[in-house]
Amino acid sequence: MSDKTSLHYYVNMPGNTLPGTSFSTITEALTALTDSSCLSCEKQFPAPVSDLPPVIVHIGEGIYREKLIITRPNVTFEGAGADKTILVYGDAAFDLMPEGDKRGTFRTASVRIDTHDFTAKHLTFQNDSGFGHTVGQALAVYVDGDRNAFYDCRFLGSQDTVFDAPLPLKEAQPGGFKGPGEFKPRTIGRHYYENCFIQGDVDFIFGSGIAWFEHCTIYSKLPGDRIPPESPEDEVIYGYVTAASTPMEEPYGYVFHECSLESDCPPHSIYLGRPWREWAKTVFLHCELGEHIHPAGWQDWKKPHGHFYYGEYASYGPGASPATRADFSHQLTDAEAAEYTVKHVMKGWEPQSLM
Repeated sequence: MSDKTSLHYYVNMPGNTLPGTSFSTITEALTALTDSSCLSCEKQFPAPVSDLPPVIVHIGEGIYREKLIITRPNVTFEGAGADKTILVYGDAAFDLMPEGDKRGTFRTASVRIDTHDFTAKHLTFQNDSGFGHTVGQALAVYVDGDRNAFYDCRFLGSQDTVFDAPLPLKEAQPGGFKGPGEFKPRTIGRHYYENCFIQGDVDFIFGSGIAWFEHCTIYSKLPGDRIPPESPEDEVIYGYVTAASTPMEEPYGYVFHECSLESDCPPHSIYLGRPWREWAKTVFLHCELGEHIHPAGWQDWKKPHGHFYYGEYASYGPGASPATRADFSHQLTDAEAAEYTVKHVMKGWEPQSLM
């Protein structure tokens, strides 16, 4: 963040009397803070430090049913509490668009962060369209940019709750990337989540970003009363926590540190991850795993072994089972685990110091 004096905007906070800073909706506040100079703020890695002064948008208690896009760098959303300030929308992939085609995954985001140096504190991002097996993929957030951080937030959804962008370079099927990032250059971003609650079922943390999850609760929600269509015949699988698509050249993808994996799903019915693209990288360090975690831990999604990297270090709880893990996964040594620090994985960015 810049060291310039921050600007303060207020949404649904009647006590504020400063002229020009009080708004009834978040959309109104975003419109007011949009600066024409942002049109030249193209995303790069590492992102340049913006000359624009930081803006803190204080958001009062309430449910805000608004589809939001943040394009200005140096913006902070500060809520009244994760259970009190709720940003929600209900677009889903199977929705029919006016032109007759389906909405698709990447046009569903309730909130799209399309910039760098965005911070959110004490609020909820939600997509309430329904279970994925009924409505399709439905993003609560689309996080695209560098140095974006979330503290004490909730992310609620079903399939594909958190898209930790960017998109992979190539789509698996024609039209699969239809949406805001389809024709944009793929720019890697660093994203940080601390003391957050993330809920979903299938692939609910996915994408190509570099992301660190610190002291988060990762909740695999039972997806209604219907087994997902792709569940194998010989067992019932209700979901996958992660589906990374880490670029080949990046040494780190998703890192979960001292997180708690919880669920209301049956035992052994959730995998820790599967590779959306063949170079996916995901590691769990000192995490407590519930009994919902499958003994194999990881699924290969028919991708070639030796490319993706899945690892654990000092997992504990009923879902920790090193002896039964998939043979392509890794139990890290002490020396290997020591390489996983926020500063190292985040390439010099230390978001813990932002709090």
